[in-house]
Amino acid sequence: MTAQQIIFMIVAAYTLGSALMVVTTRNLVHAALWLVSTLFGVAVAYALLNANFIAVVQVVVYIGAIAILFIFAVMLTRKDMRDSGPQMNRNWWAGAIVAVLVFAGLAFLLSGWSGFQNTAAELPAEFDAISLLGEALTSPQAFVLPFEVASVLLLAALVGAVYVAFNPTKK
Repeated sequence: MTAQQIIFMIVAAYTLGSALMVVTTRNLVHAALWLVSTLFGVAVAYALLNANFIAVVQVVVYIGAIAILFIFAVMLTRKDMRDSGPQMNRNWWAGAIVAVLVFAGLAFLLSGWSGFQNTAAELPAEFDAISLLGEALTSPQAFVLPFEVASVLLLAALVGAVYVAFNPTKK
């Protein structure tokens, strides 16, 4: 294994561990902070894959905007941060068994694949990923519609967060 593959495995394990902490921690603010950690691990994985622009967008948009907005919304709208209800469903073990079986099935299917032994070719020096990404995002034949749908979704999330912040639930 090369050094880059070892670093990728470490980053992947870190990202999976922090993602597990997102869904298992009891405190909502701690879960949001673990989400920031998970998103940072994804940004590092993008950087290792030579997708530097996507890594920067991951940090700026997801960590810098959405996760922090989520943390502020939680901190501004919840009065009691302690949750007294049960944290797990009584049938959590069924979901865990299904997850392990799906993972085992995928591992079995991918065990015979020769792609794990191959490495990607180096990108040529004149390769300009940012201009190709810009063309793909703004070209009518490519991803302009999903790009605009994502922007409307982010705008709706922002409006919803403002609405929740100014109209707390009345008990």
